[in-house]
Amino acid sequence: MKLNVIRQRSLWWSISLGVILAGLVAMVISWQQLGAPLRPSLDFVGGTRLQLQRDCTQPENCAEPIDLAVVREVLAEQDLASSSIQVLGDDRQGISIRTSALDVEQREQLQSALNQALGTFDPQSTQIDTVGPTLGRQIFTSGVLALLLSFAGITAYLTARFQFDYAILALVSLLHDVLVTMGVFAILGLVLGVEVDSLFIVALLTIVGFSVNDTVVIYDRIREVLKASPDRAINDVVDDAVNQTLTRSINTTFTTLLPLTAIFLLGGETLKYFALALIIGFIAGAYSSIFIASTLLAWWRERHPTPNIQLVDAELDSSESSSDL
Repeated sequence: MKLNVIRQRSLWWSISLGVILAGLVAMVISWQQLGAPLRPSLDFVGGTRLQLQRDCTQPENCAEPIDLAVVREVLAEQDLASSSIQVLGDDRQGISIRTSALDVEQREQLQSALNQALGTFDPQSTQIDTVGPTLGRQIFTSGVLALLLSFAGITAYLTARFQFDYAILALVSLLHDVLVTMGVFAILGLVLGVEVDSLFIVALLTIVGFSVNDTVVIYDRIREVLKASPDRAINDVVDDAVNQTLTRSINTTFTTLLPLTAIFLLGGETLKYFALALIIGFIAGAYSSIFIASTLLAWWRERHPTPNIQLVDAELDSSESSSDL
């Protein structure tokens, strides 16, 4: 069965546009509520995060799930009413509190008040993280700079390997993947309180590398088909090239998603959302390589036909050989 990507390109573009617009709306709402397009973790804004888990070995200690209203009352009594609270676990026996920077005495007072109001917490499961705002800004700046440098390097590489318009359209495809991933996490941040940390920047860089690899494979096949049949319409060439590489793209993405899904389900809280970002980004990357990058190239070449550089070089070499003879 042949996939007609060109004939239905309006559908592919509409799907992408809808997802990106939904994400942008979520980012605007998040900016109004939190002062940032995504819900930032301590890595970026600084402060203290306490993650506490009830000790269920104590009799009747875990009989009822943690009541958020009670947690908010305790925090208000400690002058920490603006803190962010999230209940953890399917049994709702753990809490994560993100608040302003606390010293040792303040943390002990807060933990003591929570123990009295909610029951005994397991000291071995307690996690406390403190990050200064200066370090948070440095992490954010370094991450954004790394992302921009990766875009610049990819553009230079694709321009050298193919042509400049190939590079620009691949860059549009990569921007699509980044926006989709950020948009989904903006929605998750508003609905479920999911935060992004420094690992999210690492995930975006990994997504960019994965997506551009898939795009290069398809562009390479388009170039080969053009070289073999220079007189064919660009729409037919792109359709053939995508179908020839479709199985490879699907298999590569599927086998990559298998371990990521395992990490998401079994890897614990630290790696859970890192794996989720990769899952979303890899799916978006495979989609954009097949349905966005290829169809954009066909649309552009329909309106701006350009002689294939490799074919011109081959013709020049052939002419030089003939003159030598």
